[in-house]
Amino acid sequence: MASKKLFSALICFCLSFPVLAQELQLNVEETMPRLLVQIDTDGDKKITIEDKPKMPFLVPLSAGDSVAIEEVYFLSNLLQELAIARAQEKDSLQISLDRIKEAPANRISRRIKEQFWDDLTRSIDQKGLRKILKDSKAEDSVQRLYVPASDTVGIKYYRQLQQEFENLEVVILPKQISPQYVKSINDQPGLLALKIENGRGVPFVVPGGRFNEMYGWDSYFEGVGLLLDGRLDLAKAMVDNFVYQINHYGKILNANRSYYLTRTQPPFMSSFVRQVYEAMDEQDEAWLRKALDAAIKEYEEVWMVEGERLTKTGLNRYLGQGTGIPPETEKGHFEEVLKKYAAKHDLPVAEFEAGYKSGEIIDKELDEYFVHDRSVRESGHDTSWRLENRAANLNTVDLNSLLYKYEKDFEALIEEYFDGSYTTASGKKYTSEYWHQKAEKRKQLMDEYLWNEKAGSFFDYDFVKEQQTGFISATNLYPLWAGLASKAQAEQMVKELREHLMAPGGILSTAKTSVEKTATNKVQRQWDYPNGWAPHQMLLWHGLLNYGYETTAYELIYRWLYMITKNAVDYNGTIPEKYDVVDRTHKVYAEYGNVGTEFDYITTSGFGWMNASYQLGLELLPPEYREKLNELVPPENISFGK
Repeated sequence: MASKKLFSALICFCLSFPVLAQELQLNVEETMPRLLVQIDTDGDKKITIEDKPKMPFLVPLSAGDSVAIEEVYFLSNLLQELAIARAQEKDSLQISLDRIKEAPANRISRRIKEQFWDDLTRSIDQKGLRKILKDSKAEDSVQRLYVPASDTVGIKYYRQLQQEFENLEVVILPKQISPQYVKSINDQPGLLALKIENGRGVPFVVPGGRFNEMYGWDSYFEGVGLLLDGRLDLAKAMVDNFVYQINHYGKILNANRSYYLTRTQPPFMSSFVRQVYEAMDEQDEAWLRKALDAAIKEYEEVWMVEGERLTKTGLNRYLGQGTGIPPETEKGHFEEVLKKYAAKHDLPVAEFEAGYKSGEIIDKELDEYFVHDRSVRESGHDTSWRLENRAANLNTVDLNSLLYKYEKDFEALIEEYFDGSYTTASGKKYTSEYWHQKAEKRKQLMDEYLWNEKAGSFFDYDFVKEQQTGFISATNLYPLWAGLASKAQAEQMVKELREHLMAPGGILSTAKTSVEKTATNKVQRQWDYPNGWAPHQMLLWHGLLNYGYETTAYELIYRWLYMITKNAVDYNGTIPEKYDVVDRTHKVYAEYGNVGTEFDYITTSGFGWMNASYQLGLELLPPEYREKLNELVPPENISFGK
């Protein structure tokens, strides 16, 4: 079996004299089956620590000698390289031992930069549709593409394409899109068009390999990773697609899928615009104006409409605007809920569901349940006991922190690039001082409604019950990232973080104690304890560093990266959607499974914001910690300045 120390001597040469050449010379179709038969003993087309291989595995060197490899990690790297060669239709593979023995953190980061981003890139145009039209989310053989009535360029382009693809149906959306219209096309789902420029679709990055749509808040975090990896072109393109969505769909969509037309996601547009613009070598003021106009429009028309997402407290809420049962869930997702209401109406579940969907049966209480359910999905945290059956009644800490960040970003952009005064293309005038005052007012209201001095934490506020929820969540710490917490508040918040949300693998989504107090059954929600997610880590690392808590930040970054690295080493390079940060494993047992764990031989894409978190973590960590990560030194064996 493998040695316990990853980088202990593992190569035993089969001849007694020194080997001069360190290149492997392999026949792909001979070596790959032999490797799998001998090493992949559980037959899952991966090489992991769960295999029980017969050792050693001999491979030829270019010099004519042989080398025996006995380390599971290196054998899985060999399998991955063979899989790449086979996908490229190569008969032979010549590769250095150094590549097979590549230090794990270096390998993960290199593959994200060189392979994963490209594999996750899509475009809705002639070239991109050849892949997208194999989409698994269609209800029938027809692949529908919905195009806004206001996009004359897109309508012309896609109508021409319709002649090339026999299973493509181009549908022009009505000028006014109502929840009733969206419900009427639930059984005819399809992708929503994005920007066409110079006869080509503007590209975007999807969360994972099985996705074909551009998601709302995922895109911002992917953009952070893209900028770190020198892919300004792709990050800028994603902002351009957001501008298109705001101008043609009225919002940044949950994703560009037909049943998301009434739903947005956590707002990160201002941060995305600012970071892309600051990364440009030659700044393009015309581009900034278009993006800033769209971001202000989104702020005013999506988030600041009274009675909708702006509430009586002056603070904001998520409000998934739609009607009926959300159609994107897997079959049986709402079975327990529908059973309850079917019994109330003394009907079989199937009959009740059909009647409710058709509108023949009206139940206001169930309507309200689905308002909350869609609002949970709009929040991006689908699902969590924090939001269960009350999401639309909450002024959440996360949303109001993000909108505070919008206000501060608008202030900064207008002050720095427009001398403190800005006029939009539609003629609306704003000053940096206006946005400064908006931010100050929001901070005042958050302190009034969301801050709890006794607990030393911000909490979501239920404006119907007129009380804080007291639910401990990573989202309570967003004020650190947004920069709205006072130094005294930050000190108390960091204590709360270390006591309730710090786990062996990083930051927990929610505290165990809060889940236990709130859960009404034993269903494991994916955004709850013991799971951790990339966006929370990324925001809170920056938040901690912003307030001078470097030691805590570095420890949390290292814990997260170590968990990812160790799982990738042990499980054939797996980079999944989420982790159990208590047991430091990708084997997460919760609703929806764990995207990115199902593949043969090699993962070609990882998962979007997980990839970004890895690149950001490496960027933020001091060099000495990166070295320890490559050596797989557990975080409990590092002092972190204590």
